[in-house]
Amino acid sequence: MTYRAPVTDMRFTLTRVVGLDRVTELDRFSHVDGDTLAGILDEAGRFMSEVVAPLGPVGDAVGSVLADDGGVATPPGYREAYRKFVEAGWPAAALPQEWGGGGLPWAIGAALQEMLTAADMAFSLCPMLTHSANDMLLQHASDEQQATYLGKLVSGEWTGTMALTEPHAGSDVGALSMRAERVADGTYRLSGTKIFITWGDHDLTDNIVHIVLARTPGAPTGTKGISCFIVPKFLVGPDGSPAQRNDLTTVSLEHKVGIHASPTCVLAFGERGEGAIGYLIGEENEGMRFMFTMMNSARLQVGLEGLAVAERAYQRAVAHATERTQGRAVGDDRVPSPILRHPDVRRMLMLMRSQVEAMRCVMYRNALAIDLSTHHPAEAVRDAEADIAGILTPVSKAWGTDLGVEIASLGIQVHGGMGYVEETGAAQLWRDSRIAPIYEGTNGIQAIDLVTRKLPLAGGDAIRGLLAEAGREADGLEGDLSPIGQHLTDAVDATGKATEALLDALEERLPDALAGATPYTRMLGTTLGGALLARSARIAAEGAEGFSSGFLAAKAATARFYADQVLSQVPGMLPAVLAGAESTFGVPEEALRRS
Repeated sequence: MTYRAPVTDMRFTLTRVVGLDRVTELDRFSHVDGDTLAGILDEAGRFMSEVVAPLGPVGDAVGSVLADDGGVATPPGYREAYRKFVEAGWPAAALPQEWGGGGLPWAIGAALQEMLTAADMAFSLCPMLTHSANDMLLQHASDEQQATYLGKLVSGEWTGTMALTEPHAGSDVGALSMRAERVADGTYRLSGTKIFITWGDHDLTDNIVHIVLARTPGAPTGTKGISCFIVPKFLVGPDGSPAQRNDLTTVSLEHKVGIHASPTCVLAFGERGEGAIGYLIGEENEGMRFMFTMMNSARLQVGLEGLAVAERAYQRAVAHATERTQGRAVGDDRVPSPILRHPDVRRMLMLMRSQVEAMRCVMYRNALAIDLSTHHPAEAVRDAEADIAGILTPVSKAWGTDLGVEIASLGIQVHGGMGYVEETGAAQLWRDSRIAPIYEGTNGIQAIDLVTRKLPLAGGDAIRGLLAEAGREADGLEGDLSPIGQHLTDAVDATGKATEALLDALEERLPDALAGATPYTRMLGTTLGGALLARSARIAAEGAEGFSSGFLAAKAATARFYADQVLSQVPGMLPAVLAGAESTFGVPEEALRRS
């Protein structure tokens, strides 16, 4: 079963639910009208379905491997597909026109990223990291550095990576020890080892630009002493083409549960001589601030991985449930009945569908906030949207990737025993998705970030305003939609109580706030997703030009299911958020290990 991009739902979510017009009315994006958007989504959906999606099974079975020459060989078909991807201009679509990009807003870029990832998550990780490297260089690199690297990174002719993690320093980036020493010509020589470098080496392009964190001599300890460097695989010659090979070696590839086609590399810098040549971005000891630019971009994109895999799992499950017959459904005169006519199978499918659509709403709204916070001419709007983006980014990453794993697992369940057999492809989606809650900051770290750094934004008024906006979506929901309004009101009330309790706990009871962070993140994501689905149901009921009556009826019904089966659980999450740390630490440390 191949992938079919849900372009109608994407277009509806962008234009009707999250308010894409707030961005396209800006001069920078005025070239994007309704017809342009529809054409972009349709063509991207066709490309991802026909060119990228067929890569998944062979990529999973063969994987990327170390080549005899010390490089990395990607699975059959990947080089050709990547060449077509670049020629079609997709890597550059949501990047600035002044650097050869397509000039699309990131809200549309998020939809394109969803399609690419749903088609083949392993393939998508290479352009994803390159996009993050572009963000870093666009905001912080010197004019000379931008002139050297950006054009080819934007086009996809070269790719980029993010080299943070070291064997002894996982989530604690401040513990890294890679050294960078300045030499007479102003460059630096880097030495040390980095691990878990996604697409750290490959044969798709003739150069790879690594963004690397390292310490200079005498730097302060912790994150305050980190600097950021450009370290290309091949040094760039005077004509802008790759020249001498840098002192950078791929030591090994990790053998992973999923995303087998994505080479996860151990890279050694400076093993062959005096060190790998690197170019400092900005000033020494500013690296962590710069790297957050790259990480925050990547975190929303990782959230989109959860959405994308969940959408693909849903499509696969629906196809199987339509074709698979078993037993006799109540009131059905066909024996055996397609299993999607059985209430519990339909419940699973609707649970998948409704949560996918809730995730899509939240993540596209997140991307829109990034666009507005960057490009809106009014400072007040930029500041307000920056706060919204700050809140939604850890929610998108943590809530979205947790749901991605759960929905992929539910897809296996719909398949029954065949879901546990690799040939159906359902298991690959679960295996691929399982990394997303871990990398780019574990979901526990995202929850801590949300509660300790994002809830206090604007003295707590940013999150209060977001919840107030969510609550207003319940107004005017009548008739068949009235249960949505009631469930949403109850969810917003409970989430508001949890929010105030956590803000209070941050003052004097930090362990209690930290203990409630993860359940609160799920609570907030569920509530905000429900609010945006309520908006979609209202719009669908009122009618929306350009969308069929069948599509709109399904939107309203999906929102009703979500309210009844998912949003209704939010008040029950409140005790877990408020429980505090006492029971979490109730078993003494020495008793955790069973005797």
